[in-house]
Amino acid sequence: MKPIAIDSSLFRDNRQRLVRQLPPGALAILNANDLLPSNADATIAAPNSDLFYLTGVTQEESILILAPGAFEQRHREILFLRETSELTAVWEGRKLGREEASRLSGIENTQWLSQFPAVFRALMCDAQSVFLNSNEHPRAVVEVQSRDARFIEECRRRYPLHDYRRLAPLLYQLRSVKSPAEIELIRNACALTGKGFQRALAFVKPGVNEAEIEAEFAHEFIRNLGCFAYPPIIASGANNCILHYERNDQVCLEGGLVLMDVAAGGEAICLT
Repeated sequence: MKPIAIDSSLFRDNRQRLVRQLPPGALAILNANDLLPSNADATIAAPNSDLFYLTGVTQEESILILAPGAFEQRHREILFLRETSELTAVWEGRKLGREEASRLSGIENTQWLSQFPAVFRALMCDAQSVFLNSNEHPRAVVEVQSRDARFIEECRRRYPLHDYRRLAPLLYQLRSVKSPAEIELIRNACALTGKGFQRALAFVKPGVNEAEIEAEFAHEFIRNLGCFAYPPIIASGANNCILHYERNDQVCLEGGLVLMDVAAGGEAICLT
């Protein structure tokens, strides 16, 4: 199964749809998620789906500015990136360069993060309203301060007299209506999910472990450059009754029911 390369026109169209919802003189800013700390020197990447929706970028520390009314044309869309180096490439792998980020996102003006403070201040001086993003999902339980939350605090401290507004309601409304290109990507993800189930169903039998079933899905997804869209639930026996069961480590018994709540995802396959 060949992964679908996402054309930058999809992200350009998404930005235009958002810009049409902004009032005159508005400025909108979106941040990438933090790298989540693990143990020792390990980190876990958790891409920001709103930033991906508008740019196709999943890289940490990225920032998108939309200022459709900016006097200078080049300031109306700006993508800021963490500057890479040979040392970074050795330790963390290849990072996006400015030209590659432009091709991916369709944004002509890409800058390194070191340029953000000066550009942001200039745009804030002209902005009539400022739209900032946050996680406002009704089931979200946010206990750790996010990068967005820190940014909101910093903006209010430095520019206390601005008119601040919520970006999340606009994005939720836009993202709930899928474009034809998005529908095609979702269909591709569904097709890969189906291939995963076909592989798993041919493997399931009494005596196998839930983890082995999960591995069959992982094999099919990863070999097609996909991944799990969310932590998979492979629940046998009494584990069926656990709403968000994720241990996936029990033996499947003869005559028992195996519940599989699994879906494929990945930036090369679908928009999550």
